[in-house]
Amino acid sequence: MLLEAIYHRPRLNWSYAYDENTIHLRLRAKKDDLTEVYAWVGDKYDWDKSKELVPMTVFTSDTMFDYWECEYVPPFRRLKYGFQLVKGDEKIWMTESEFQTDRPANPNRLFEFPYIHRGDIFAPPAWVKDAIFYQIFPERFANGDPSLNPENVQPWGGIPERDNFFGGDLQGVIDHLDHLSELGINALYFTPIFASPTNHKYDTEDYMKVDPHFGDTDTLKQLVKACHERGIRVLLDAVFNHAGRNFAPFLDVEQNGEDSVYKDWFHVREFPLSIDDGIPSYDTFGFVAEMPKLNTENEDVKNYLLGVAEYWIKEVGIDGWRLDVANEVDHQFWRDFRQTVKGVNPEAYILGEIWHESSPWLEGDKFDAVMNYPFTDAVIDFFVREDLDASGFAAAIGKQLSRYPLQASEVAFNLLDSHDTSRLLSLPGGNKKKLKMAAVLQFTFMGTPCIYYGDEVGLDGGEDPGCRKCMEWDPNKQDRDLLAFYRKLIDIRKSHPALRTGTLTFLDAGNSGKLAYERRLDGESVIVLFNREDSGVTFRLPVPEAGWRDLFTGEIYKADRGTLSVRLPASGYAVLAPYAL
Repeated sequence: MLLEAIYHRPRLNWSYAYDENTIHLRLRAKKDDLTEVYAWVGDKYDWDKSKELVPMTVFTSDTMFDYWECEYVPPFRRLKYGFQLVKGDEKIWMTESEFQTDRPANPNRLFEFPYIHRGDIFAPPAWVKDAIFYQIFPERFANGDPSLNPENVQPWGGIPERDNFFGGDLQGVIDHLDHLSELGINALYFTPIFASPTNHKYDTEDYMKVDPHFGDTDTLKQLVKACHERGIRVLLDAVFNHAGRNFAPFLDVEQNGEDSVYKDWFHVREFPLSIDDGIPSYDTFGFVAEMPKLNTENEDVKNYLLGVAEYWIKEVGIDGWRLDVANEVDHQFWRDFRQTVKGVNPEAYILGEIWHESSPWLEGDKFDAVMNYPFTDAVIDFFVREDLDASGFAAAIGKQLSRYPLQASEVAFNLLDSHDTSRLLSLPGGNKKKLKMAAVLQFTFMGTPCIYYGDEVGLDGGEDPGCRKCMEWDPNKQDRDLLAFYRKLIDIRKSHPALRTGTLTFLDAGNSGKLAYERRLDGESVIVLFNREDSGVTFRLPVPEAGWRDLFTGEIYKADRGTLSVRLPASGYAVLAPYAL
């Protein structure tokens, strides 16, 4: 066995408490190298009587490694442990300090999980597992109160530009809640709604004021109340990495320079403030002069922003925050942010915008989840760009699942497009078959799916600003077939708990466009099949149940002596559940 490839460390995603009683242990090994792995576990104060070998299984793989896992319920919420590694007749014991051929004589040099403390358990809000999110860019969703329109408002449905306005507002959202309820949405994520001179509102000038072109605090209260009455949660966008150029403290710094009482609210390298060859003399988001970076290590800044986070939860009852540019803010601020938000509403969802590997933010002391762009990339690379075959897709997803504790993956924010990317329909040049395959995977996968407004009626658009088109409300111009598809897809996810919280096992992921996986929860199994190929293919899968039904088409399949055969056309998919024949 290749011992150099074997890895484990205590805590993080390798050894963690899943709940108050259960510990998950993981170990990495070279792909297809080990034939068996056992966790050697016991209580450190009663080792001789409590020690036992617990079988581990491969819960996921990537191109290089297998990731073995087991769960164990220690009798006294503490654990000493090592591993027994098996390859054929070869057996090696792994301790905290070394590999050895003989079983360790005592537990002194084994790994340790000292104690499961309730306060240390990473416990995202349970409701997120059942959430179907819908992202709204308020300026482009619906114009419900024309009296709020900016002076230079454009006719609804015009070409989106970086600096034009169409009059979307919060009343427009209220007016169209029926559409969201009928679609099956039970959670909304809004891009920023606070006072700002731009259409996107990511350059905040007043964090305590709803943008007057969107409404006011009373309108927001009405919206949240109406959503809650329908069972819809509301997530707002917190832009705490940077403010806008019209933010009062920054205006004071511009006016008074080093004499400003707010000079330490920002990261100023040189006074007076200036811009030299496009580079401001103060830190910003990117190099955007209109977005000065906030110094979140400054106590006054921290207290102000934490007050903002607390205020809107208390004042209007929002259900959580999405955190913009979250990886560029210091970790201690986010720890304090979590304490503040959870202190007001323990069930609030804290979602960070991070586009890369995010384990430092998913240890239970900062975020509940991140926007799962690695998932987005893998899905698009497989279905749209076809840069990956099925095995490459499974490996990319396997690597992603290995990085985080299970409870983080269960509430990961799985999106396929957003206000920052090309729309899903535009990526394959309007190919609805590819869009549907990608969406079926999104809604049958581990994590929380999110629809970007308008995808369900066929809205297209390239990179910003093209992806920020006005929502299409004319039924004659909506893609009604696509709308029916999304309604059915959401209903399938809601009707089958295994699709929300079940285990994930790849059944067919070879060097082609054929992909099959199973979601299983207790006794419920759902099998999902995709054929990305340009011609029909046949799946042959070992199954315990005799009868299966396609949840989309209603077609019935019968297994023959434990083998289920399903033929899919080009760009076809199927979601199968057991059916009593």
